[in-house]
Amino acid sequence: MIQIPKGCKDALPAETHLWQYIEDRARSVASRYGFREIRTPTFEQTELFARGVGDTTDVVTKEMYTFLDKGGRSMTLRPEGTAGVARAFLENGLSGGAMPFKAYYLISAFRYERPQAGRLREFHQFGAELYGSALPEADAEAILLAHDFLSELGLQDITLKLNSIGCPACRAKYHEALKAYFAPHIDEMCEDCRARLEKNPMRILDCKNEGCKKFTAAAPAITDYLCDDCRTHFEHVCDLLKGANVPYIIDSRIVRGLDYYSRTVFEFTSDALGAQSTVLGGGRYDGLLSMLGAKPTPAVGFAAGIERLIMVLSAQNLLPEAPVCEVYLAGMDAPSRVKAALLAHELRGRGISCETDLVARSLKAQMKYADKIGAKFVAVIGEAELEAGEAEVKDMRASASERIKFSELAQYLQGRK
Repeated sequence: MIQIPKGCKDALPAETHLWQYIEDRARSVASRYGFREIRTPTFEQTELFARGVGDTTDVVTKEMYTFLDKGGRSMTLRPEGTAGVARAFLENGLSGGAMPFKAYYLISAFRYERPQAGRLREFHQFGAELYGSALPEADAEAILLAHDFLSELGLQDITLKLNSIGCPACRAKYHEALKAYFAPHIDEMCEDCRARLEKNPMRILDCKNEGCKKFTAAAPAITDYLCDDCRTHFEHVCDLLKGANVPYIIDSRIVRGLDYYSRTVFEFTSDALGAQSTVLGGGRYDGLLSMLGAKPTPAVGFAAGIERLIMVLSAQNLLPEAPVCEVYLAGMDAPSRVKAALLAHELRGRGISCETDLVARSLKAQMKYADKIGAKFVAVIGEAELEAGEAEVKDMRASASERIKFSELAQYLQGRK
């Protein structure tokens, strides 16, 4: 039997309501903030991610699904959403429209990683992007949108961690400090970190190797190297969050895993996820569009992993109940099944969820089926009911029944939702 690829997961009908629950709240909150949905291709030219995400990142060097198409062009399944939105923003001339540009997305993304809890090779994200504002108010708006989204899901014990990784001038000084700090220890660190020391020493701070973590713990903090402008920007972001009564902690080890970030970076974490504690992360990336060959445009955004959100909801016993059938229409014979089918069509048109017999079961078997699918009511129709123009309606929760006219059935059910 052909099996699902390693690192992928089916979302079965019994659980897709969890995805819809998260997606509905994502759309609702994003809309209230003035963000509109954008949809980009599942695959893009490989160069987009190499230039936009960064050729020193693990995503580009190790994790991308890259292939040659029939024209010999290198294509890559998107490993994240931001680069594709940036490409769409530039290619479609959106910079000429009303600014700031605000968009959100709900996507699948792909990374070749070792599958584990909270980390799949095909995963899904809710993300938001804001282009055209360099003000700290834009950073705060992205963080507040993320905060409100997580709050609307009802998540508890979520921690917001903030940092600033400064501008290129700040980071140049910080890189030199990191190189000086890590150089005496580099032979004891992993192969990846040895390569990162010269190319991008900040990537070392993001290393998950336990042997490297003992050195990164005491590394210099970027906040000690911020220029006056970056420091003022970060302080303003913090003041805005305080004013909105959103608690946070400053964590100088947050650098995020992609090269396009600058200044503000942030993560929302949960202890319910263990080692993979981040449920949502983002920050400012003012240099991204220039990395793609366009004029510099300030930008800020975030992405949240939907699978991880489901894990947190489950751990905190916050999973929403699955939708159930409101009424099952049971026909006792062929003419009754016809009436049940027509009545079901009428009820569905009135917004009532219902099912009816499609495999000619006995009444006893239909009652068992109705119980299995969690039907709240069963309306039984037989020869006598057809003649009387009414159904025997049983409340499956109260084990009580009464006869209801066909013409009044919809009103009866709507009054008992």
